[in-house]
Amino acid sequence: MTWILDHLDVLFATSLDHLWLALIPVVAGLLISLPLGWMASRWRLAKSILVPTAGMLYTIPSLALFVLMPLILGTQILDPLNVIAALTIYTVALLVRSVADALAAVPPAVTAAATAMGYRPLGRFFAVELPLAVPVLLAGVRVATVSNISLVSVGALIGVGGLGKFFTEGYQRGNPAEIIAAIVAILVLALLMELILVITGRVLTPWARAGGTR
Repeated sequence: MTWILDHLDVLFATSLDHLWLALIPVVAGLLISLPLGWMASRWRLAKSILVPTAGMLYTIPSLALFVLMPLILGTQILDPLNVIAALTIYTVALLVRSVADALAAVPPAVTAAATAMGYRPLGRFFAVELPLAVPVLLAGVRVATVSNISLVSVGALIGVGGLGKFFTEGYQRGNPAEIIAAIVAILVLALLMELILVITGRVLTPWARAGGTR
């Protein structure tokens, strides 16, 4: 406990770094997954290729992917970009199916009505389909976010792991307080982001709340 109190400033700063390493891949992965998921929701052939491929990508061991990133990207082993790129791949692997399922769940009658009202495909996607897909899509984003917050720690084994560094340092020094502090901090970050995303979902889908109060 004394170690934790003496290092609160370091824990806070490292937690921010950890969160940054986890959230950038979520944003990047979502931007990549939206067009891929849209294609998978529209064409059976695209879905038969994209969804299984995404599933296979997620089975790659995280440490192996972190180690391969410098060879693929031409970066230094300690470059945070390695972790960000690897976690972006995992995020895409998780979200492609989520986006496809979310868009496929939009009732055809709604899209037909939007088309009849004069919406072009791109406008219909952003104004009608995407907002209605938010509840299902956000569930996938929540899973990806919590997963990334956990996986960032593995990056400590290559020198870029946010709070994960306290696992390796605590083990090397025989100091369990460091390990416990890192575990608690990671849990707090995951719970905080889960809460933020739940609130975001409620803000973005006011019609869902209205329907539930009848």
